[in-house]
Amino acid sequence: MEKVKSCCAASRSVEDTKHDGADQIIDKASNLSHEEMVYIPGGEFLMGTDYKYAFPDDGEGPIRKVYVDPFYMDPCNVTNKQFQAFVEDTGYKTEAEKFGWSFVFYQFVSRKTALASTQRVVETPWWLVVEGAYWKQPEGPDSSIENRMDHPVIHVTWNDAKAYCKWAGKRLPTEAGWEFAARGGLEQKKYPWGDELTPNGFHQCNIWQGKFPSSNEVLDGYAGTAPVKAYSPNGYGLYNVSGNVWEWCSDKFTKSVEKRGGTKNPKGPKKGKTRVMRGGSYLCHYTYCNRYRVAARTANTPNSSTGNIGFRCVKDL
Repeated sequence: MEKVKSCCAASRSVEDTKHDGADQIIDKASNLSHEEMVYIPGGEFLMGTDYKYAFPDDGEGPIRKVYVDPFYMDPCNVTNKQFQAFVEDTGYKTEAEKFGWSFVFYQFVSRKTALASTQRVVETPWWLVVEGAYWKQPEGPDSSIENRMDHPVIHVTWNDAKAYCKWAGKRLPTEAGWEFAARGGLEQKKYPWGDELTPNGFHQCNIWQGKFPSSNEVLDGYAGTAPVKAYSPNGYGLYNVSGNVWEWCSDKFTKSVEKRGGTKNPKGPKKGKTRVMRGGSYLCHYTYCNRYRVAARTANTPNSSTGNIGFRCVKDL
């Protein structure tokens, strides 16, 4: 295990690999209709932010003009129900299953599992190494997704997400495409709905309220993941692009704006060991992470899985 820049997600060493099954996935759905997807019109927008409290190593700024072509995007994160259909159709095993463990937030495990979990991430001790934790057993062997089929699938690595996209005839979004879509047509607003976190006192996303990581007041209604259609969608009809779970993007991560592929349909740098994640998660808190802002970004190794990382897909026109 090695330190990751995000306070909200732990990582596996990039040298470890278990993703030998993704290349065998057959694209069985390339001709599926995109009717359930949202049309994203594309165009030029102001990407990034000069927010003074952003983490310098995240490379959020400077603000620059970027152009993206139109595309289709899933309105929601891929759910447990959808991922289960993929697994049943292909027999795919996630990397968490192959490793035999995944990272779980310490407050979510049973007492028995907590006592058995002797390993923690030194820099982020709220993450437990839980044997038997994977997408279908999110908190370990004594947990299930039975009542969470409409929640985002978690404990999926970048490699797992890529395999699902291939099966579905889709792809992961580029970072630029993700931010354009997440902004929902608003220019340089802090959140997908505007600049105020809780307009008129209403919560618009699933993040941490209280003192992180010890006390969550759960004012938004959810301690862990929320259903994928919780809260109101943004201007393009996308749900939960802030909070709930981190979302994998296709790009390799770099702090340098100059290395991200230019200003027209940038696809990220050609080299890099980590992949971009966007959107923040239910563990984000303004005093510690504050990465649920629409311009915020972080990275993780492509074989890492945690209880707060998911994804959504896009499709070209």
